[in-house]
Amino acid sequence: MPVPLTDSGLVGARGSAAAHPSSYATQASSWQTFVAEELATTSVLIRRDLTRFFREKSRVFGALMQPLLFWLMIGTGMAGSFRLPGSEHVSYLEYFYPGVLVMIVLFSAIFTTMSVIEDRHSGFLQSVLVAPGSRVSLVLGKCLGSTMVALIQGALFILLAPFAGFAFSNMAFGPLLGGLLLTSLALCSLGFAVAWWLDSTSGYHVVMSVLLLPLWILSGAMFPGRPGSIMQLVVSANPLSYAVAAVRRGVYGSVLPAGMPELAAQGSAALELGVLVVFCALSLLFAVRVCQRLR
Repeated sequence: MPVPLTDSGLVGARGSAAAHPSSYATQASSWQTFVAEELATTSVLIRRDLTRFFREKSRVFGALMQPLLFWLMIGTGMAGSFRLPGSEHVSYLEYFYPGVLVMIVLFSAIFTTMSVIEDRHSGFLQSVLVAPGSRVSLVLGKCLGSTMVALIQGALFILLAPFAGFAFSNMAFGPLLGGLLLTSLALCSLGFAVAWWLDSTSGYHVVMSVLLLPLWILSGAMFPGRPGSIMQLVVSANPLSYAVAAVRRGVYGSVLPAGMPELAAQGSAALELGVLVVFCALSLLFAVRVCQRLR
């Protein structure tokens, strides 16, 4: 026997049905608010790093002159003693150019993420921490802002590629820009984690120099490793070696000269970029983990 639906029951059913769209709307509104807060925190930190970079004219000048002088002095000094077997026509300035591009990214990561310590001392970092955005958005904003600064510095140096013997028409900009982007983000994430952990700029410089400079030197940036040697094994295990190889492949294009380091000659763009993706993801996760656990 069916139960009659009274007026009160009809009103209750209608009220129950109407309650679900309201809860869905509330959840959607909360999610939109969360996303808006995360994006706002990230974008503010990115704009802050870019504004700081362009307002300091000496920093823009130094971003171009420092690697240029480093490239010219070491490149001309080693020119007389450098010989690449199978490609004697390749000068040391030409060989060293991709390594200097990666060095620009490395130095930029060190100097830009050092501002995390300065922001903590000035009180800006504390104001970001009490803002609605999460610490993940803080890490992303700072690392992406530092990455953009590093890419701008790298782009300025790429304009000098014809002086090293590279033609823009022959360049493979996919591996070149992809390698620089992933390397920048990975190194900036590591720099952020170290700066978040330390409270001294001098100590930060020491730690970053000890960690990153040996990786750059052993990446094949300054000299090729001999196939089958212990040095070549170290180079193959070094993530920055894949960054240098990707950049070298990008500036040369599809055809590498004979005698190039084994990693670049026998590898592929997919392998190099794949290793850099893993390196970038692990570095970013490490930075987020450190930011959430400490301070």
